[in-house]
Amino acid sequence: MTGETSGAVVGVDVGGTFTDLVELDPSTGRVRLAKVASTLDNQAHGVLNALREAGCDLPKLRLIVHGTTTTTNAVLERKLSKTGLITTQGFRDVLELGRRTRPQAYGMKGNFTPLIPRNLRLEVTERMDASGAVLIPLDEDTLIAAGHQLIAEGCESLVIHFLHAYANPAHEQRAAEILRAIWPSDHITMGHALLSESREFERGVTAAVNASVQPLLDRYIRRLTEHLAEGGYQGEVLVMNGNGGMVSAARVAQEAAKTVMSGPASGVMAAAYTGRRSGHENLITYDMGGTSTDVALIRSAEPTVSNEIELEYAMPIHVPMVDVRTVGAGGGSIARVTPAGLLEVGPQSAGATPGPICYGRGGERPTISDANLLLGRLDPAGLNAVEGGISLDHVRDIFARELGTPLGLEATGAAAAVIRVANTKMAGAIRMVSVSLGADPRDFALFAFGGAGPLHATALARELSIPRVLVPARPGITNALGCVVADLRHDFVTTLNTPLHRLDPADLHRVFADQTTEGEALIARENIEIRTIRRLYSVDMQFQGQTHLLRVPLDRPDVDAETLQQLFEAAYFKRFHVALDDIRANLVNANCSVIGARAELDLSALIDPAQRKQTLEEAVMTRRPVWFAEGDVGGGWHDTPVYWRDHLPQGFAITGPAIVQQMDTTLLIEPGDHASGDADGNIIVQIGGAA
Repeated sequence: MTGETSGAVVGVDVGGTFTDLVELDPSTGRVRLAKVASTLDNQAHGVLNALREAGCDLPKLRLIVHGTTTTTNAVLERKLSKTGLITTQGFRDVLELGRRTRPQAYGMKGNFTPLIPRNLRLEVTERMDASGAVLIPLDEDTLIAAGHQLIAEGCESLVIHFLHAYANPAHEQRAAEILRAIWPSDHITMGHALLSESREFERGVTAAVNASVQPLLDRYIRRLTEHLAEGGYQGEVLVMNGNGGMVSAARVAQEAAKTVMSGPASGVMAAAYTGRRSGHENLITYDMGGTSTDVALIRSAEPTVSNEIELEYAMPIHVPMVDVRTVGAGGGSIARVTPAGLLEVGPQSAGATPGPICYGRGGERPTISDANLLLGRLDPAGLNAVEGGISLDHVRDIFARELGTPLGLEATGAAAAVIRVANTKMAGAIRMVSVSLGADPRDFALFAFGGAGPLHATALARELSIPRVLVPARPGITNALGCVVADLRHDFVTTLNTPLHRLDPADLHRVFADQTTEGEALIARENIEIRTIRRLYSVDMQFQGQTHLLRVPLDRPDVDAETLQQLFEAAYFKRFHVALDDIRANLVNANCSVIGARAELDLSALIDPAQRKQTLEEAVMTRRPVWFAEGDVGGGWHDTPVYWRDHLPQGFAITGPAIVQQMDTTLLIEPGDHASGDADGNIIVQIGGAA
């Protein structure tokens, strides 16, 4: 593979508020950064704006890697392509019946709209049994009639989803072969090809997601690559997948569902890469942006990847994705007092337009960013995207009127209450990926990034007893950095669904071998230089009679049934602290990840060495009063030094209270905390001096 040899690499990530870009040139050490407003009507415009803002020379770029929210937003907002479904006679309503759960756990009613309406879900005569034997042959005449009917309905995309196709895909493959001759586009998704899993609902929904976003992603990528080519770019465009790997833009639309959660996944990959280089391989990632907060778990520099993600109610997308949990708390989250007199923060967001009050774009509703401004944590003169002069008194008056009066607080108290409620929500999300999964937060460092993450990180770490916070060199563009450092990755899931006492280990070994071969072939097709190939193996298991699955990592693929039983029992006890020695285990899925590791990149240039000062005092920009909650040193207002991060000297040591400000974020160091830097420009904050 010789495509990636010289020149700069660009990573660009589109978020709900900002589009971030980082350019790294390994040969010269040059770094270029950009943060521009996202253009959600056409994300390509934001990408091009970021390239111009950074001054990138398109003809000289080696590679562009792109993290996109196109598919995620399309699914969440239901702005989808018109899609048809052809399925087995009697099973058109599987997508609607689902798991017979409720949208609200304690409610007797709720709304749910399937991705494909009932009139576009058609049935044909065919049937396989669970072992893959043909019970009823495929009726090709009714199949062709169904295809013509969906074309007449104006469907752009098609799903072929037959019962038990995971066990024998012959009918799905034959149906696709026939329908390709009449379908007006290439957008045909076979359920088994995307997800070889036994559960019909989950496989069907995943295929429906893929088909309904396929035309949208295809058009977007075509527009973007055309614009780049017009600017002189001649290299490859890679797109981040939700599993933290990447795939060529020429093929990404074929499995469009895999790009869901692409943006959050890129940030987690950057965290894993940065943590490994800094000696912090066990991390809880905490990405607070303008609209939401994403958290994830990293063990031994490997992010947790799951194929059990549910994007929203009745929306399981069972392709492997980095296990990211999201809450509606971002810098632009709106605070309000409910009719019951309770303070709520989010999930509604002021977004990029009009944005928080302090953006000066006409926003008049109090947000988390405005609360941080009132408490002295943000510099009014340094806010990104400010277009007009907004005085602190104006923000203070709105907080006093909208929040303070109904809560019986003055403006400062109301702002502090907003921060406390927001922190509680975000701490809950961190508990979801740690405590609820049997992990002790005290064994991890908190990796804080996003435009607003470092403002809240030390308070969250203190509440969760996390001993240290790791803040990367460029927190506000970490998702874009993740695009630059990400590896090529392909994940495979194959259902076996066999009790261990009846398992032939040779069948499992053959599945792993087939998965490995396919993954290596896909990596070989990419015109990207890699330094090594890694293979990760695991199985999903359960005790017979149980519903939920437990992921069991394997050190090698050639394991026997006895070893699988021992590994599963150990994993089950570690997770639940319960031993069920008398119940037999069932092996459901065999999983393999094939990772093409790219060349290492030096991150130390993210902070320009030439800008560093000789002493800490020279890095002080100013001092200002900053409000802190009650702690070891006492709460209230503290006279606080504000440092410019790029000016911090090598080997610095800061004791809080302090603020470290930079182009893309602000770090709050609370009283009693101690901060220092490492060779890559990361800041490590010891909470309360903890070792």
